[in-house]
Amino acid sequence: MSFLGRLQENKMLEDAWNRPASAFIPIYGRRRTGKSRLIVHFAQNKPTIYHVGKQAPASLQLKEFMELAAVALKEPLLAQVSIEGWSAALKLVEGRWKGPGKLLLAFDEFQWTVEASPELPSLLQEAWDRRWQKSGQVMLILCGSYLGFMEREVLGKKSPLFGRRTAQLLLRPFGFREAAAFHPKWSRADQAQAHFVCGGLPAYLECFSPERSIEQNLAALFFQETGALAREPEFLLREELRDVANYHAILQAMAAGGETTNSGIAHAAGIGDRALHYYLSTLMELGYVRRRHPLHGRAATSRETRYAIADSLLRFWFRFVYPHLSRILLLGPERAVRELVRPAWDAFCGECFERLCREALPHLYLAEGMTAPFEVGEYWSKEVQIDVVGLREDGWIDLGECKWGAVRSPGGLRTELTGKLPHFPNPRASTVQLRYFTRDTVKPPATSSSGAHPERWHSLAALYGDK
Repeated sequence: MSFLGRLQENKMLEDAWNRPASAFIPIYGRRRTGKSRLIVHFAQNKPTIYHVGKQAPASLQLKEFMELAAVALKEPLLAQVSIEGWSAALKLVEGRWKGPGKLLLAFDEFQWTVEASPELPSLLQEAWDRRWQKSGQVMLILCGSYLGFMEREVLGKKSPLFGRRTAQLLLRPFGFREAAAFHPKWSRADQAQAHFVCGGLPAYLECFSPERSIEQNLAALFFQETGALAREPEFLLREELRDVANYHAILQAMAAGGETTNSGIAHAAGIGDRALHYYLSTLMELGYVRRRHPLHGRAATSRETRYAIADSLLRFWFRFVYPHLSRILLLGPERAVRELVRPAWDAFCGECFERLCREALPHLYLAEGMTAPFEVGEYWSKEVQIDVVGLREDGWIDLGECKWGAVRSPGGLRTELTGKLPHFPNPRASTVQLRYFTRDTVKPPATSSSGAHPERWHSLAALYGDK
């Protein structure tokens, strides 16, 4: 596979490698964001010990580490050395490294190595403080997918490694601009639909064949028993979690049932409120669920809290696949897409398009020369739902309406948004600007004589600089 994107991240690693000083860089982020691919790409043509942690006894992981060291250092006998622990292994490896330059020491899936060897962070801290930091001969990368673990055990104040890092990388899924590069010949609408399912994760984007339509890709990848992504969410959750059935129930309640509140999720999933807090916290640590609050310029209250599935693949799978597993076997892939996905597809894309427009708003600000600090979000109350809110520190506020389907009446879209304005609190008394986000290019209606608010119209193509 070719290596796409991550230019800034790779440059940062190369700059650290080329400096005379040693480097210690934690890399973290949710699964499938390409952390391992980035490390492997960066490690090409560099002396590297690249160890991937696993759920295995410490002795087996230590043995594998020494076998990797034997290859990297070109000393086959190292694979046969009997090592009592990580402290001895690290000292032996650094003693054998004669240069020139640095040795890249990368621990991937670091959380699993530490689960088997809890002393390892303290041993790395000791090695860094006493020897590696001053030697200029080591570049240490610790990589993990469990966000809570990395923040506690590597980056947190209580970690032995706290304050030692020379840089850090939080690897996020690609935004739409970067994700679109995986299918350069597709239309913007098709690129967006792939993004709605894959969420900017390179491992998933690569599964979508440019030779198939979106529906054909969905049929082949999700609704065919041997499809590459047919069981991916199940495998993903089982890798990280115990008691998977309760997590399945929560995610199905959110995706298929549309529940977003504590009480609604608890009732639909059949889980008590106290237990639900634990499960939701775990899913948020993994980056699979996010907490939402309405953006209105005031401090949010607990009653306003909502939850959403942050992972696009989980959102699609738990809405269209998991609730229908038995039926899919009877229908077959193509018919399953026609009967289970197609009727609700525009509504699903509409929800995803709202997120995409919020992601695009900072890019619009940049293109428009707006330099004031800002926040981007959404707003809801009992009376109204506003898809896009941009709170700016220059005395303006942007309120936006998103429309994925065909716009038959631009004037109606304007009427819909202006009708919501009285329900938005606007505590800063900012000047309101209206924005309309549409999938297709829409000719704005003539400005009414009472047009009290300036407005901007944005098509999907225009959002990303297309002519």
